[in-house]
Amino acid sequence: MKNGLIVLSLISFLFFNNSCSGNSLLNELKNPGDDSDTLTNLPIIADHSYANKETLQQIPLSALEKTKANLHIAYGHTSHGSQITSGMTGLVSFANNGALGNQYVNDFFAWEESSNTGTLHLLEGDGYGDGPLDHDAGYYPSWYNETVEFLENPSNSQYNVIIWSWCGQVSSKTEQTMIDQYLDPMNQLEQTYPDVTFVYMTGHLDGSGLTGNLHLRNEQIRDYCRKNKKVLFDFADIECYDPHGTYFGNKIPNDNCDYDSNNDGSRDKNWATEWQNSHTEDVDWYKCSSAHSQALNANMKAYAAWWLWARLAGWDGK
Repeated sequence: MKNGLIVLSLISFLFFNNSCSGNSLLNELKNPGDDSDTLTNLPIIADHSYANKETLQQIPLSALEKTKANLHIAYGHTSHGSQITSGMTGLVSFANNGALGNQYVNDFFAWEESSNTGTLHLLEGDGYGDGPLDHDAGYYPSWYNETVEFLENPSNSQYNVIIWSWCGQVSSKTEQTMIDQYLDPMNQLEQTYPDVTFVYMTGHLDGSGLTGNLHLRNEQIRDYCRKNKKVLFDFADIECYDPHGTYFGNKIPNDNCDYDSNNDGSRDKNWATEWQNSHTEDVDWYKCSSAHSQALNANMKAYAAWWLWARLAGWDGK
């Protein structure tokens, strides 16, 4: 494809100048030179470990500024996937009020669909419409064809990150259909557009637990990304933990953060609302839209997303 596109399914770092000169980030990572800015620590997996405000505060301001200057993201999603961008929108006001420190005020975390200087450039797909990158990764081959159409459009040559979310379709995939309709097509896109970074994603929780098909298919995606050095946003893993790292994945949690507190097979509590009620709003967490779920879930996904963006823009995570 054209210069200025990244390869989001196998990276840890983006470029450190304003043009790619035809060299994909993946190639730089696999064949590092003497440049100290080049890393080889693939895969990159944004999971619950990075879904908290303390992690966000540890990212150097210079890395976040580089992220806003260099990333051009296109994100196809439907309602569940909107949790990421809804959380990112709420984060702006949360930071403006000083909850993260005075260095993050004045719309520091703002993002826009136009590539204005000073804000993160992130284009949302057309959701349930029929525009660019509409619907989600559960609609094969539409999502694949729309990605090709989007990247082949000369007016989209600046985009260097492509990410698709799921709705509930992972729950019904078989091992083979996951390969045929998601993993192989994503890999093919990476081969076709070596200057674009493609981000993989797991599917949201459905309450079927560790023995359910959803967990098996999410593990299939994780294993594939680890073995093949891809980039993954682990949507489901974030839904299994609260911000302090308390694990709920063995308590048949669902996408609303409900869980079975006493192992009787019935979900009777909600880890997100419990955490919100025991912490201070606008200090420890913030209200925001969170489709099918609780605000804290979207908060955490916003933190993990910014961690991922910074990694793709060249930060080493240390």
